[in-house]
Formats: sequence, C-alpha cells, structure tokens
Amino acid sequence: MRQLLADDDAVTHVIVFPGAARSPQGDVLEFDVVREGASHILDGLRELGVDRDGAIVIDRVDTALSAAADRAARRTPGLGVDAVVWDEIEHQTGEEAALSASFLTFMGVAMVIAAVGVLLDQPILIVGSMVVGPEFGPLAALCVGLVQHKYALVRRSAVALAVGFPVGMVVTVVAVWALTAAGLVDKSMLLAERPLTDFIWRPDALSWVIGFLGGVAGILSLTSAKAGTLVGVLISVTTVPAAANAAVALAYGVGPEAYGSAVQLVINVAAIILAGVLTLLVQQVAWKRRPRTTC
Repeated sequence: MRQLLADDDAVTHVIVFPGAARSPQGDVLEFDVVREGASHILDGLRELGVDRDGAIVIDRVDTALSAAADRAARRTPGLGVDAVVWDEIEHQTGEEAALSASFLTFMGVAMVIAAVGVLLDQPILIVGSMVVGPEFGPLAALCVGLVQHKYALVRRSAVALAVGFPVGMVVTVVAVWALTAAGLVDKSMLLAERPLTDFIWRPDALSWVIGFLGGVAGILSLTSAKAGTLVGVLISVTTVPAAANAAVALAYGVGPEAYGSAVQLVINVAAIILAGVLTLLVQQVAWKRRPRTTC
C-alpha cells in the first residue's frame, strides 16, 4: 500500500503511524490526494483489500496551503472541480436513498407547504416546498445505481420514491381536508384563476426541457460538490409541487387538474433520471479516457 501511494503523482503529505491501529490491528496511514486522482487511489486501495481488512475514511479538505499539494494538482491530469469520486458519490447518494421516518416527514411537510402555496397562488411557498423536499436524493441515487450497476441502490431508491410520493400525497389530502374543515381554505381557491402557479398542472414541452436541464445540473452539483448549485436545481424542477397539486385536486375532486399534475410529475421525474444517467455516463467515459501519470 505504501508503494501504491509513493508511486502516484496525485498523492502527497503521506504520514505513517506503525502499529497505531488496535481494532483491527495494523498501521495507520494518512495522506492527501488531489480530487482528480482520488478515484484511482481508492480503486487501488480496495484492490488491496484495505476496506475489507481495515477501513478507508475520506475527509474533504476545503483549503490546503501547500506547495506539495499544488505540485500534485499540476502533475495530475484534469481539474478537481470536474473530477468524479465514485465511492464518495455512491456513499452520499446511498444515504439519501434510505426510506426513513425523516424522509417521509420531509415529503409530507414539503407537499403540505406546496399545497398551501397552490391554493394561495404564492410562488414563494412553492419555492420553499422545493427546497424542503428530499426527493432529489433518491433520484440521484437511482441514476448512480443504474450507471454503476449497483442494483441494490436502484431498488432502495425506487422504493423510497414509490413510497414517499404516495405517503406525502395522502398526508396532503388529509391536511387539505383539515384546513377546509377549519375554514382556512376551500375548493373555490383551487378553481380560481392562479396565474402564478397554474403551470404546475399544465405540462408542455418546456416541462421536459426544464426537468432534463435540472437533472444535468443536479448530478453535476453532486459530483463536483457544488451545494449552492444543487439548491438552484431544487427550486427549478416541479416534482413535489406537482404531487402536492395533484393531492389538492384529489381532495376536492377536480379530476382534470389532478391528471395534469400527475403528468407533470411523471415528465419531470423521467427527465431528471434520463439526464442524470446520461450525465454520469459521459463523466464516466471522459475520466476513463484520461491518462494516468506516476512517478
């Protein structure tokens, strides 16, 4: 393992603590690797069985003032901002794909917020629901699972989406009935002109375009660790609002609007998955073709 690290231009700041590990017993090695060379090193460590016999812990370094790190970055082909660390992405999206109580709670809360935004014709509430909604995590995990042939991840993601959306819609229907009984909202609000939010249940060709571009941007934000970009993606694709609008329409028995919202939801989900898979495939091919340099 020491030889693997010593021979790779992307690695620097190697520190060895002989016999420091107790459970399991062995040496502890710490080192820095530039992002564009990380996947190659991680593959080598896994081939050596380090993840099986010990552990591989990855910490992202936001700032490193080091001439050695700068030299490693110059010697390694590619740019760190464009690099895809597949192990990191699989782990990150795998956690987001879990069907947990918090995931279902966020889905319900986001859809209720969106439902109120629909009835009040308030885009601010719609945007808020998009940010709160956790659905992009399983969608991204589904794309990663398909590209990396991690079918267990695909199944977990599909289950989270297949359960999360219906549960959120049921919660929203019940919430709308409760708010109606309390006299806070009524059916006339749904049937009134809503120029600021009626796009949610009137899908067109642009719905596909926006969903596709949102999928591309979302995957790129995950692979390049640009969280700010991901927030922009979340407020551009109407998945949660479409599901919430369908739930409101179902609660009030407005069939055409429920159907239109459902179509909008399907279009956006399909566009995001297609865009995510294609983006990951392009990144995978591009990084496989990059030459590796060693000392």
